[in-house]
Amino acid sequence: MLNSASKRRSAAAASLQEGRDKCKTKKLMISTFFLLLLLLLQEFGIHSNETFVVATTDRIVLDFDRFKELRDDTTLYLLQHEHQVLPAATEEKISFMPHYDTLIKSGTYEYYASENKESLAYPLAELIDNALSATAKNAGTRIIEIRMLFDESLGKPAVIVLDNGRGMTTKQLNKWAVYRHSKFTKEKSTFARKEEDYVRPDPVPRSLNSDISYFGVGGKQAVFHFGNVVRMISKPVGLPDVHELVLSEEDFEKKEKNKEDIYSTTILNRKPGDCSHVSEDERFLRTIIEEEPGKESFTAVVITGLKQNHVSFLKDEFVVWTRQLAHIYHYYIHGVNGNDMRQGSKKTDHQSKIDIQVRLQIHLNTFELIASKEPDFFQTLYINSAADTFEFKASTAPDGGTVEGVLRYHPFLYDRETYPKDPDTIKDSLDADDFENEPGLVNQEERRIFECYWNGRLIPGTKVTEFDWCSCKGAKGGDIPPECYSRFSGVLFTDDNFQVTTNKMTFMDLELKLKSKDTIFTLGLNGQKEFVQWLKNCHQNFDKQIKFVGFKGITTRTDVAKKKLQHPWATFFSIEWDGRTYRTGQLVKTQKTNPILYGKVVRFLLYGNYDGDVYATGGQVEVSREPRALYDMNKIIPISRIDKTATDEAIKKNIDSDSNKLPDMLKLDWPVGNPWPQNAVCPVGTPLGPLKIEILNKKGEAVSRMAPTGQGSGTKLCVKLTLVHHEITYELCFTETLTDLGKYTLNLNTVVHETNAITFGGRPLPRFTFKFTLKEGDAVKFVIGAVSPTLRVGVPFDIPLQIKDGYDNLTTLPPKLRPELKCRGLNLTYETVYSSGTTFTIKSVQARGKVLNYQQSKSYELEVTVPGLKEHTKSIKISLLPGVPDSLHVTPEETSILVENGNPVTFNVEIHDEAGNITANPKQIVRCEVKGFPPVVSDCSSTGAGQLVTKPINLTIINGEQQELKAQFVMPNHKNVALVMKELKVLPSTRASVMELYSQDDENLVLRNSEKIEWIAGGLLENLFYRLYDEAGREVPLTAEIASMIKVNWTGEVFLEDLIQGKLPDVQVPKQVKEERFYQVSYQDQSVSVSFTIVPRPDEPARLKVTLPQVTVKLGEILSGNISLELVDQFDNLTKLLTPASVNHITVEAEGLDKSAIAFIWQESSCSVLVTGVRFQSGPLGPRDMCFSCSDFVEHVSVKVTAGLPAQLKLLSGPEQPLQVLNGHGIAKPFIVQLCDEWGNPSPDQRVVVDLRTSPPGLKVMTKVISQPVNAEGKASFFSLVGMLINSSSTRGYYQLLFKGSFNKKPIPGPSLNLTVLPDPNKPVSLSVKYNTSAKFLAGGTFPVFAVTVVSDEGSPITTFNPAAASMFVWNGASLTKTPPETAIELKCSRPMENEKNDCFHFRDKEIPEEVGKYTIQFSLRVNKTDVLYSNQVAVLANQPAKLGPDSQPPTPVVSYSEDIASRTLVENLTLRIMDLYGNPAAQDLEGKVIITIKSSNGERNESFPLLERGTSRVQINLVEGKAHITRLTIRENSPGDNGSTYILLFKPEVSALPTPLAAFELPFHFYNDAQNQQRMSELTRKKDELSSAIERYEETFGTYTQLLELLMKKKKAEAEAIQKMPRRVYSISDNFRGQADVLGMVGHLALVQDDAAAWVISWHIRGDMDCVITRTTEAARRIFDDTQGRQQVMALDSVFVPQGNRPLPHIRNGYPLFDPPGNPVYARELLIYRYDRESCDIVFKNILGDTILIDDLDSANNYRRVVQNRMQCPTILTRKGERVSGRGKFGGAQNTAPPMSTLKMFGAPLPQQYHSLLEQIELLQQYLSALLKKEEMERARNDHINKIKSLDVQQKQQEWDEKRKQLREIEIQLGMFPISTSLQSIKEGLNKHVTGLWNCVNQLNGTVRAHAQDIGGLRETCETLENHIANIERDLQPGNEGKLPEL
Repeated sequence: MLNSASKRRSAAAASLQEGRDKCKTKKLMISTFFLLLLLLLQEFGIHSNETFVVATTDRIVLDFDRFKELRDDTTLYLLQHEHQVLPAATEEKISFMPHYDTLIKSGTYEYYASENKESLAYPLAELIDNALSATAKNAGTRIIEIRMLFDESLGKPAVIVLDNGRGMTTKQLNKWAVYRHSKFTKEKSTFARKEEDYVRPDPVPRSLNSDISYFGVGGKQAVFHFGNVVRMISKPVGLPDVHELVLSEEDFEKKEKNKEDIYSTTILNRKPGDCSHVSEDERFLRTIIEEEPGKESFTAVVITGLKQNHVSFLKDEFVVWTRQLAHIYHYYIHGVNGNDMRQGSKKTDHQSKIDIQVRLQIHLNTFELIASKEPDFFQTLYINSAADTFEFKASTAPDGGTVEGVLRYHPFLYDRETYPKDPDTIKDSLDADDFENEPGLVNQEERRIFECYWNGRLIPGTKVTEFDWCSCKGAKGGDIPPECYSRFSGVLFTDDNFQVTTNKMTFMDLELKLKSKDTIFTLGLNGQKEFVQWLKNCHQNFDKQIKFVGFKGITTRTDVAKKKLQHPWATFFSIEWDGRTYRTGQLVKTQKTNPILYGKVVRFLLYGNYDGDVYATGGQVEVSREPRALYDMNKIIPISRIDKTATDEAIKKNIDSDSNKLPDMLKLDWPVGNPWPQNAVCPVGTPLGPLKIEILNKKGEAVSRMAPTGQGSGTKLCVKLTLVHHEITYELCFTETLTDLGKYTLNLNTVVHETNAITFGGRPLPRFTFKFTLKEGDAVKFVIGAVSPTLRVGVPFDIPLQIKDGYDNLTTLPPKLRPELKCRGLNLTYETVYSSGTTFTIKSVQARGKVLNYQQSKSYELEVTVPGLKEHTKSIKISLLPGVPDSLHVTPEETSILVENGNPVTFNVEIHDEAGNITANPKQIVRCEVKGFPPVVSDCSSTGAGQLVTKPINLTIINGEQQELKAQFVMPNHKNVALVMKELKVLPSTRASVMELYSQDDENLVLRNSEKIEWIAGGLLENLFYRLYDEAGREVPLTAEIASMIKVNWTGEVFLEDLIQGKLPDVQVPKQVKEERFYQVSYQDQSVSVSFTIVPRPDEPARLKVTLPQVTVKLGEILSGNISLELVDQFDNLTKLLTPASVNHITVEAEGLDKSAIAFIWQESSCSVLVTGVRFQSGPLGPRDMCFSCSDFVEHVSVKVTAGLPAQLKLLSGPEQPLQVLNGHGIAKPFIVQLCDEWGNPSPDQRVVVDLRTSPPGLKVMTKVISQPVNAEGKASFFSLVGMLINSSSTRGYYQLLFKGSFNKKPIPGPSLNLTVLPDPNKPVSLSVKYNTSAKFLAGGTFPVFAVTVVSDEGSPITTFNPAAASMFVWNGASLTKTPPETAIELKCSRPMENEKNDCFHFRDKEIPEEVGKYTIQFSLRVNKTDVLYSNQVAVLANQPAKLGPDSQPPTPVVSYSEDIASRTLVENLTLRIMDLYGNPAAQDLEGKVIITIKSSNGERNESFPLLERGTSRVQINLVEGKAHITRLTIRENSPGDNGSTYILLFKPEVSALPTPLAAFELPFHFYNDAQNQQRMSELTRKKDELSSAIERYEETFGTYTQLLELLMKKKKAEAEAIQKMPRRVYSISDNFRGQADVLGMVGHLALVQDDAAAWVISWHIRGDMDCVITRTTEAARRIFDDTQGRQQVMALDSVFVPQGNRPLPHIRNGYPLFDPPGNPVYARELLIYRYDRESCDIVFKNILGDTILIDDLDSANNYRRVVQNRMQCPTILTRKGERVSGRGKFGGAQNTAPPMSTLKMFGAPLPQQYHSLLEQIELLQQYLSALLKKEEMERARNDHINKIKSLDVQQKQQEWDEKRKQLREIEIQLGMFPISTSLQSIKEGLNKHVTGLWNCVNQLNGTVRAHAQDIGGLRETCETLENHIANIERDLQPGNEGKLPEL
């Protein structure tokens, strides 16, 4: 119906919008859809029966619901049906205002700006991302084509991206135009197609889901980055229309200019293939549009308006950016495993084939590239060079992000790393890096190895560093080389849970999340092994390495630019590489070097620390280029540069060819004639040159340069001329004249011009030597030689002259020349001249004249003239001093000199020379001698004059007459000087010389010198005067001056006024008679003095003196000693005025004094009275006053009365009565007992001991002390009493506690208390063991069942213990202790059976040891952590019955035939059992009988035998179950028998079941007739039995000593090892030098320090020296210095001086302290414990520490220093608290305060003293064990010899000896009767010889026995001494005493 109006309907479709506007203006808008349809029918004239649809441009048909959501400005189609083809193109108006995300998200991405990437591959990738997303659902091949149309014939340049994806509808195209309109923004309109909504793809491997068109930003950014116009052409799937959208920068600017809506334009909707709208400059689009028909869907992005620089880049760098694109989409192109050309790409099921094609069209030329077929991309290199891969996964929380990772291993192959290089960065230069392919040299810091892919697409700006589990730092496999960790490449595949920037250049948070601690890594996918094992396998299986052999050492390379790669480098002698061996010195040729090198191997280098042969993946080689003389260079290159194809012949040929170019010799010539011959001799001044010199090579060719080794003309050579004269070398100049005499050597050396080197390449350059000699010329002048600058008058001297030629060379003087001497003011003479060679000497010259004094010399000019010379006169300056001594001049010049007696004499002397000058010379000593007086001397050596002062002339003047003396002056050292004599006349002196003392009160009292006088004690000697007289007897007037020099010794208070008057101070006489005192008066320092002695005498009696022998007396006891009574004066001096008659008048009074025993005794010798018998019988304790009287004299004394002798004990306090206590429990309240005398006074006598006893004695009391002395108050306290019942079966015990004292073995009665002890039902006291005693113990069998019951204190079983606490112990042999040994086997109890009681523990099915022997069984119960209860030990034996024996050895019976049955009893309650050899019960199932008889002890039959009871001699008892019990066995009353005899009671078993009889049991007994002897012998026998039993125990024990000692030694050794392993302080720096020759060790290891504080402060004080290495020699120190390149400090002892000996501390002098020092000072070095070589270590620390002192604290240090510093220099002081006071007194501050211990490296601590004690005890145990073994060996040897002596052979020889002796006696008798015949003589001699042999044998045996007896005796003494310690050993083996050691 619409065919007739088709044109109109097409126009209506175009103007529908206009119709809607008209409806609006006409206000015909109706809200219902039906009204709209009616309007359309009316407007367009559509008949009602015609079919039509109204649809959007996306062909969505409107219905009622969709019409409601229709927006304004929507373009609609009026069509016949929804798939109708548009007859003409239409335009649709759209709006693309930026989405609101532009505002709210732009900032987020701005903060994560991507790296700057200049390549255009990355914006192209944005368009490819869109294409991949569009083709994601393609069923077939996904084609993406990039066309670069740069052909001008096609129009303007364009870039086109086409894909065969699903295309875009107009809505989607509109969304694409909106900036930041993400695909996640859902369209809620009903007009939206379902396929347009975003659906997250399912997870796929490597996240290759093509979901990479993401933000709505990249496409717009990319197109406008390339150009300014973009045309989007798209045909969606299932729709017929093609939609075009054009955006241009020009259109935006135009709309902005016209103020139009910028973000609005139109979409062109057309049919496929319609290109009518294409302009001419875009004619290339026609080709694109013509390809549209037939395509189901597609999208084309056409970019024009390209920037010129981008066009150039796309054309010029076509290969680069296409490779980068292929890299970005590598896994989309090649599959999940990438382009693995070895296995082929692997595509998953969800992946379809992707073809990305790039076409570049330039000037009709087309370049096509298909990425899927191109292998040479970077990721392809990684994949194909990897030997193995390791896959892993990582999951991040909480976003649930997943990362798949792949690590690839690129092995090292012989000479190169296979890790691929970026093709864009590879350089062609062969010498770009000498470390090429060098393993281990790759910088691994922050090495980013993982490329990161986001949804399968590369994010190029992000690479992730290695993780901890795959890094070298976190490696656990110690055998994997570190360089293996640098051979990784890796890939990370992430999903979209990780954010990327909008341009997809970088990740925003990937590495942060992966490095987070919440990230979980899952290693080893697809069956891969754990990472370290995988890496180890890769290294072992794929790396092909080089073996470095012959380690030389570690060196540092300075030729390496990077400092951190300069050290360490290991050097080696050879390598093994690819089947060949290269060694040091081997010729090699290089390859790929410029130039090619020929040379020798110097060394092989490998980076790293090694110490032996090692495999590595590469290395360096140092090559010395040959010939070295030509090249002189070493080159270090990678080992891979060695040419392995080069032969030695080819290398040598090349080297020889270069060697012929080297210079070989020098040629010398004189071009102008006058050549000098070799060794020529010429006078000085003769010219040498000119010379011509040429350098010739081996071919004889002249050369001036070295042969060139590369570019350039080669090294320039020249000839250096040097002249050697007297070993002095200098360069020769031909214009110079040689003027020095001697032999010359002219050296011609070829040198390098630039460096003057005489060698090149280690080879000397050619040289030539020319020798000649120059001699001297004729004499021309002379020079005066050295003359002493100072001459002396008259002393001869020489003047030497040196004769010279014209060049100052010494020469000879013509003969017969006479020199002349002149000097103004002096007279000069000489004796002769002397000529020797070039020296001319004027001999013995003398100068005379007047000169200045000895201090000032005068200068003179001396002229010497030698006639005949050109220069004939010379002069010198001389100085002249006085000459030698000639005479002595003494003043005063008078011959007689007056002198007063007592005064000295002064003389002045001068020494003159021969000219009268005062002279000064050495040893000018002048001596003055006066007879009778000591000589005086004066040294005039320095001045020539002096003064002599004699000693004071003191002569004895008689009658005031003068005396005469002679004084003589001589010079002892100068005999040629005449002596001088002087006369002295001595006159009497006028000074005081005599003193006289007298009393003015008594004119007759004149005190003579040293006189003794008596005076009353305490009196005063007054008015004492003195006088002085001179030598002439004249009294000397007293003056103030004289009085001031008077001294007295009895007082310091002297009044000058009295002394001027001659009065002396009063003399106080001593108060005690015995005190004689010396007095002296002196004048002028005692030169004149008078002394006397005063003896005091007693004064009149003043009181009665009472002297007590002691001030304390006990009540009731007589005061010990005698009381003395004396009459004394006021000063207690005995007057001796008491008479015998005075005794009757002496009385004594005191309270409670017993006067009956007092006596007064006269003492004649002392005139005193003794009082005896003083005793107090009553009264209180304390002081008592005693009053003594004699005539008018009364004296009171006080005596302290104390308690009397201890007599009784009183109970002060204790627990309440009646007292009851459980057995084993304590009494809380203590008992306090007081000691008292008989009067009840408390006695503090601590000699009294209080004992606590019980009655009856069945109670054991446990307390800290049972017996103790009383304390100072006389009290004794008993705490924590615990009652223990001895008889555990008792249920109740009544006892008394008795307190008794003892004093001097005398008892002191005390109180008693009643005590009731109740048994404790919960206390285990014993273990009861029951078992079948008749069972047989067969080796290897099973023990019978043992039932062990825990018995309580009251006897009932205890069932509350855990069965685990019970144990059974079995061990071989007997035990010395009551507990099992350590070697015992412990067994646990069994579960009780149903029929067994639960009141005991059962041990069943326990195996008997297989070895036959004696075993011991014991059971134990652990009561608590510390207490263990043991049962009795049970001895068992797996053996046969052998004897009859008792359970225990009964005592030896002693009986008599008395009526008392007890005296007649032989045995009582005796049980005999059948036993084995070891005393174990055996054969308990046997029956029989025992016959008891009596026999003699000596084996002889005695008629008088005692009879048994009932008068029989035989008794029979039954043997039941292997045992027989005898209740009582006695002898008969009045039984016969010998008194004092010993008999044997024989018990003989008779058992028919045994094949062999059993040994009988014998019991000896003693028989006596009277009971008294019986009782006495019974006691002795009892003691004998005890001793015998003890000896047997010791002998039994002695056999096990060896085992016990070995066990004890093992135990002690284990303790010592445990102590040695205990942690203790050590010096942490290792000593790598100790053990080398002459090396003592590091300082920190040389000593140990016990005290922690001392170790801390000393280590800090010398911390700079702690790591110093001490050597014995300087050579060893230098060796260490060189080996460590100076980094290790060293000190040699042979260069250290330390004073010998040890100085005492500064406060000690001569062994005594000057003061008591605080703080315990000690030298710090004395706290050091040297580990070895004490003498050397002492030198070390004396040098380092010196006299440093260690003291407790800082105050003590400062006080000590303050006192010491006043006497001497105080050394540095350290304190134990970490302070330091320096030797200069400085302290405080950080530099004088020690840092914390944890920050210091300190001296180590020694092993504790317990360790050394253990070693000593182990040594003593070893000695003890050796002594035991030797003793046993000696006893065995002795027993062997004794047995040998008792053997039949020896006894037979003894008999033969006796017979021969008997025959000999008979023959001698016969010989005495008849003449001796020859035959008899021979018989006699034979017998004598035989007898002598027998005697020798016997003597030898006896000597051996004696020697062994001595050895055994000595060993027995040693063992007896050691046996004293057996108890200690036993105690040590008991539980609880493991840590204690016996004192050996």
